[in-house]
Amino acid sequence: MARAQQQSGGERTLRLTEAGTAEDGTDTDEVVISISAGFNELKDETLAGERHAEVLREMMAGIEEEGITSRIVRFTDTLDLGVIGLRGARLSGSGIAIGVQTRGTTLIHQAELVPLSNLELFPQAPLIDLETFRAIGRNAALYAKGESPEPVPVGNDPMARPKYQALAALWHIKEMEHTNEERAPTELTVSFEER
Repeated sequence: MARAQQQSGGERTLRLTEAGTAEDGTDTDEVVISISAGFNELKDETLAGERHAEVLREMMAGIEEEGITSRIVRFTDTLDLGVIGLRGARLSGSGIAIGVQTRGTTLIHQAELVPLSNLELFPQAPLIDLETFRAIGRNAALYAKGESPEPVPVGNDPMARPKYQALAALWHIKEMEHTNEERAPTELTVSFEER
């Protein structure tokens, strides 16, 4: 779906609007998507070149396909993906969250775990395509339903690290400018617009 739009010349843009401080969820049929401080602010695409609008839409679609709802929360007080994912899971009514950084590094987390222990980790951002993001959303929804899905296959390219490590470090430094340690997690409303 997303690729067809891109091929036809249409481009989807993402608008994230603040809706207040994120509260603990009570809906057991939800997955929180926790985004980092600079997601769609610093950059509007991942290291793999996938536009954030498409990334978020694919994760949301994967979640919706399993009959679960999604809620978007921005964390600006840390860039630590494990912490972002875990804190999102603790806000989620189901106890499950997806954490995603601006560069595309992603994980699925569960509220009962510790930051560095997660359900699934996708560390090589340059290898994560839209199909994988949709599968990540689907698996997060399955975990929220109490199921134990097969992990999403993770690509591995030994050259990705040397090729993208400096760029990833630069993005991280620039994203630090978007952090605010005093700010509470912010719930966001999402809209997609065609250009």
